[in-house]
Amino acid sequence: MSLDVKVPVLPESVSDATVATWHKKPGDTVRRDENLVDLETDKVVLEVPSPVDGVLESIKADPGDVVEANDVIAVVKEGEVKDEPEAEQPSQQADKDTPSEKPATPQATEQQVDTGSAGPAARKMMKDENIDASQVEGSGRGGRITKPDVMNVANTPMEERVPMSRLRATIADRMVEAQSTAAMLTSFNEVDLQAVMDIRRKYRDEFQKKHGIKLGLMSFFVKAATEALKQYPIINASLEDQDIVYHRQQNIGIAVATERGLVVPVLKNTAAMGLADIDGAIRDYAEKANSGKLAMDDLQGGTFTITNGGTFGSLMSTPILNMPQSAIMGMHTIKERPVVIEGDIVIRPMMYLALTYDHRIIDGKDAVLFLVAIKEMLEDPARILLNL
Repeated sequence: MSLDVKVPVLPESVSDATVATWHKKPGDTVRRDENLVDLETDKVVLEVPSPVDGVLESIKADPGDVVEANDVIAVVKEGEVKDEPEAEQPSQQADKDTPSEKPATPQATEQQVDTGSAGPAARKMMKDENIDASQVEGSGRGGRITKPDVMNVANTPMEERVPMSRLRATIADRMVEAQSTAAMLTSFNEVDLQAVMDIRRKYRDEFQKKHGIKLGLMSFFVKAATEALKQYPIINASLEDQDIVYHRQQNIGIAVATERGLVVPVLKNTAAMGLADIDGAIRDYAEKANSGKLAMDDLQGGTFTITNGGTFGSLMSTPILNMPQSAIMGMHTIKERPVVIEGDIVIRPMMYLALTYDHRIIDGKDAVLFLVAIKEMLEDPARILLNL
């Protein structure tokens, strides 16, 4: 019996999706719940699983096609799927090989390609070009192989024209909207992170043993921002038509850079979260973002955003608002700098903070005092516990 594979019900506010990547081709065997294709929406990538065991009979939508909920995109013929035979041991295979049957050159075959630590686009290109990870020097973070790294090895043309992804197009529209709609202004301050670094160093092992996660830096900023948002609720507000909407709950978005673009998953009700809760949620969101597993609900409901350009070495920047929010805080790289404390010059781990805000509803006074409150709480973390 043949069954239609349909586009699932799309998340609220999403009208259609674009077919991104088919993971199977007609004639391939498939198993129930095995991902057949990725559908890209404005914010997330949706996986469409096979409804049954069987064979992919036909594909009705090609990569790049725009589809809507309940559209038929493939047909699967139901049937029993036999387990694939186990691969022979290398020693057994070596006995069977004759000199004439061995590859004439050391170049990897399609089945032998090792893509190593590479992003999705780089992995696909390495397989298409039959390039092994050992041939590519990764320039990404931690030696991660990027698509340009593979292009350099493949001797591909110096120019490549590709259509903008749905996510990238949405990011572009949102940035232009923020620039053309809001009256954006950025204020700066700097914070001495010695106290935070000392706490992390002192309780690092005990914290990880108890909670099963490292005590991160971002959780301190989230807690400080949460308390500051309580003190200055206008920073947590948004503008709708001629109304100022005050949000009683602090929902802080954490900007995460992925190969597909920037996404901002939201930590809901951070006032009720501890440091371990925050660190765990950020870790989970980062993993989901990089594997394309974020759900639409993960990205909705934010009232304030934190972005950390310091991860990539940024010393100072002016972040752009994440509309319809009215403020966004930018963290930057930590640098040891000489500072004067009680008349003495000392070396301290310093970070510049930037707060971009919508001057239509937020006055400069509130923006500056908000940054000062965060600075004071980070330089004396006891203030967070005492709600000072």
